[in-house]
Amino acid sequence: MCKLTSPHTTLMTEDTNKKIVVLIPCYNEEKGIGEVIERFPRDQLLFQGYSLEIIVIDNNSADRTVEIAQASGASVISERKQGKGNAMRKGFAEVPEDAAYVVMLDGDATYRPEEILRLVELLDSRFCTAVVGSRLGGRIAPGSMTALNRAGNWFFAHIVRYIYRVNVTDVLTGYFAWTREALMRLHPHLTSSGFAIEMEMVTKMAKLGEEVYAVPISYEPRAGQTNLRPFYDGSRILLMFVRNLFWRPREKVSFLPNDQRVPGTSGI
Repeated sequence: MCKLTSPHTTLMTEDTNKKIVVLIPCYNEEKGIGEVIERFPRDQLLFQGYSLEIIVIDNNSADRTVEIAQASGASVISERKQGKGNAMRKGFAEVPEDAAYVVMLDGDATYRPEEILRLVELLDSRFCTAVVGSRLGGRIAPGSMTALNRAGNWFFAHIVRYIYRVNVTDVLTGYFAWTREALMRLHPHLTSSGFAIEMEMVTKMAKLGEEVYAVPISYEPRAGQTNLRPFYDGSRILLMFVRNLFWRPREKVSFLPNDQRVPGTSGI
């Protein structure tokens, strides 16, 4: 007797799955990092055809962040220059070549790892090349965002939508996803060392012509103390917004060495 296999049954292995690389910047996040790593829906991702690699970028933590991250199964790299922007740029430089998609989220348990597919599926369907997780367009739990922070986020989101003509509703979120190709186009242009990195990424993606869209996500109270200084960091974010109004990506021109030039050409 023949054993029939359902036409909906798909056999998958890690070798054929599309790899998602998750980058988590951390500075003293021992209270949240273990929970963040453990809450990723690994079985669901595998069923949908994805494999998962998690990389924590430690930014000089003085607590048990590194120990907990490693015990939870993540790889850990170090960035000694203080600041979220420095940590993220280090992480971007370490993205493996076999990654299909790259996801960034914070290690303070404010964002739900279970919602990762909501971002990645838009990339996998070729709907866009970058996705922004929108707290303002999603669900904000009581006590997770102050009235001042909500007003600031609303203000920045609206001026970016109006001036840069990019289809996002939250430009200061910590939950992003890219195709690897889109991130590699963006990464060389990033310079921010601190919390202005999100504003820099969104505005420069707009200038680079990436297809960027927002999806609603959940936002929950953080585990541990915040490192954000609203007025100081807010001024840096506004400065980044203004500076990038006049930014243009430089075109790279390759020059051949003198001994490889064809006679009668300029070498360009």
